[in-house]
Order: sequence, then structure tokens, then C-alpha cells
Amino acid sequence: MTTLQLTNKHLFSRCLTAVLVSQFISALADNALLFAAIALLKSLAAPDWQIPMLQEFFVVAFILLAPFVGPVADGFPKGRVMLVANMLKLLGGGAMLLGLNPLLAYGLVGIGAAAYSPAKYGILSELVSPDALVKANGLIEGSTIVAILLGALLGGKLASVSVPIALFAVCSCYILAASTNAFIPHLAAARPDTKLQPKKIIIEFFSALKILSLNKDARFSLIGTSIFWGAGATLRLLLVAWTPVALGITDISMPANLSGAVAIGIAIGAALAANLVSLKNINRALPAGLLIGIFIMLFAHVMHIFIAIALMILIGVAGGFYVVPLNALLQECGHESIGAGNAVAVQNFFENFSMMTLVGFYILMEKNNVSVTTTAFIFGGIILLAIGLLTMKRIRQSKAN
Repeated sequence: MTTLQLTNKHLFSRCLTAVLVSQFISALADNALLFAAIALLKSLAAPDWQIPMLQEFFVVAFILLAPFVGPVADGFPKGRVMLVANMLKLLGGGAMLLGLNPLLAYGLVGIGAAAYSPAKYGILSELVSPDALVKANGLIEGSTIVAILLGALLGGKLASVSVPIALFAVCSCYILAASTNAFIPHLAAARPDTKLQPKKIIIEFFSALKILSLNKDARFSLIGTSIFWGAGATLRLLLVAWTPVALGITDISMPANLSGAVAIGIAIGAALAANLVSLKNINRALPAGLLIGIFIMLFAHVMHIFIAIALMILIGVAGGFYVVPLNALLQECGHESIGAGNAVAVQNFFENFSMMTLVGFYILMEKNNVSVTTTAFIFGGIILLAIGLLTMKRIRQSKAN
């Protein structure tokens, strides 16, 4: 471990600030690109079901590369891994701008994002002490959510004017994010002895998956965060179909604005969690998880723009308060056992499998001509049931201890 790692165990160190800035710019570009890609598919008169397929092409990289991105994040300096990952995202955005099929191009961006995530989260446990890890997660989640808000607004607005301009802006952001990565101080690799041998890596990945699955805290976090991110990915795509039906608004910027409302709520929820929840009292986050499903079920039948915005913010607040402590719990479990990068890679596998499953459910409903209102209500019920079962199990375990 370097001197830098030993002395900068507080918030707002130079390294953590560089990570926050880089993450902000990269996340802004990711979210702007989604709405630019949706607008591009609409301009090409693609079938409606291809819009949620964007998410499927994006997350498949997370699932297929899950065994490898953790060892890469732990085997190399994480700041350099983040730089290379942003360059891969730039390759995907540039390919879309040059005319590659939007689904394939967005899949390339997914490869960069898959490599980026373990490094982004794994570096936190190297920079701050365990008692500050929830607050560090709150900072990175908060900056990410602001980026999601601005990225959705930027992507929606620019795409409604010109899709090529929107794509050019996205590529410029990826270049800036990669440049910012260069300012992250060079940290020693967490596990410099890592050997990138595919067969060995796959075996070790499933060994890490088994280790985390047998740890009740890690298992709780994996399931809980997977439900949340699966819900978030599906909800964002649902908004694209729901807005014209419920509100009579066809502009692509309106679903982006509603996604931004969720982002505002998550930032608020993350800030509240950072101050009210610690690893010792993490069960405080569970009621907020139940509210996510309830609010989505209520939202399904809304037909007024201001009520819709209010419910989107409330969904975000509940989500931020719920997911930030669970992320911190998993990072601490991973840091003490298999390495934070490996832990986040396993988390990405679970979360993106959840996204693929829930988005696949939405595509199935879309292809069978189920109304978007009914789909949204059923979807909210599934989230409520899943988090409800998780909550009951967690409470039983807590009482048993």
C-alpha cells in the first residue's frame, strides 16, 4: 500500500475528488447517450420493442465480462482502469455517430461501462476508512445521480434538436472524462499478483460468488441492490412508452425529464442515508425499499404531469435511501474477503442479470400488447413483493442474532 493510500483516508482527498469529477462526466455521457440512441431508433422507424432492447445489449457485457472485470480492477491501478474504460465508451459512442447499428454501438459502450464499475466503486474502500464508506458512497451516488439528471436532460433536449449533435456532445464528454482520469493519483494495485488467465479467472469468479453468497450480509446486499437496479433500468424505459399514453406528450425530452426527477430524488435519498444509516443500523434502509414498489404502483395510474413528477421524486428518494447503505455493506464485505473490485464485479453480475430479466419481462409485455399502465402496475407489484420477501428474511435473521 502506498503512502497516499495510508494518509488520505478522509473524505474530499485529492484522489477522491478526481474520482468524483471523472465519474460525474462519464455518467452524464452514459445517460445522454441512452436518450440519443432512443431518438435515433425512433428516427429510423425501428419497432417499439427495440427501445428496451438497447438496455439488453448494454447489460449483456456486464454479465459476460463479470468474471474478468473484477480481477482487472484489483490487478491494476483503478484510476488507469477507469481511463481505459472511458476510451471504450468513446469507441461505442463514436461508432453510433458514424452509423453503426444503435443496438450494437450501445453494446460497445456497455463493455466500457462493465470495466468501469468495479474500479469506480472498488477504489472507495482504498481511499476512505470503513466508518466513512457510507458517506463516500453517498458522495459518488449523489454525483452520479446529478449526472443522470443532467445527462437525461441534455440527451433529451439535444436529441430533439439533432441526433448527430447529441452524439457528438456525448463523445466530447467521454474524451473529457478520460482526460480527468489522468489526474487520479497513481495508486498501487490492490492485488498486484493477479494473473489474467481466463480459465483460472472464471473459476475464481465463481469461487468469489460462492463466498459472497454464503455471507448473509453480502447475500442480502447482492439481492437488494439487484432488485433496485433492475427496477430503475426498467422504469426508465417504461417512461418512454408511458408518457405519450398517460400525459399525451410525445417529445423524447419528457421521459428524460421524468428520469431526471427520479435522479433528484435519489440524490436526496443518498444524502439522507449518508447521515442516518451506518453499517451497524443498515436495516433502517429496508422500509424505503418497500416504498419503491408502492410508489411505482401509484404512478402507473397517474394522468397529471405534476403528480407524476412528485411521484418520480419520491421513488428516487426511497431508492437512494435504500441502495446507498447496501452498496457500502457489500464493499466492506468484499474488502475484507475477496477484494472490493471482485465484490463489485459479482454485484454487477447479479444486478445486470436482474436488469436483463426485468427488461425482458417488459419486452414480453410490449410484444403481447399489454397496456403500459397495466405493465407499470404489475411491475411495481413485483418490486414490492421482492423487497418485501427480502425484508422479512433480513428481520428474521436479525432477531435470530
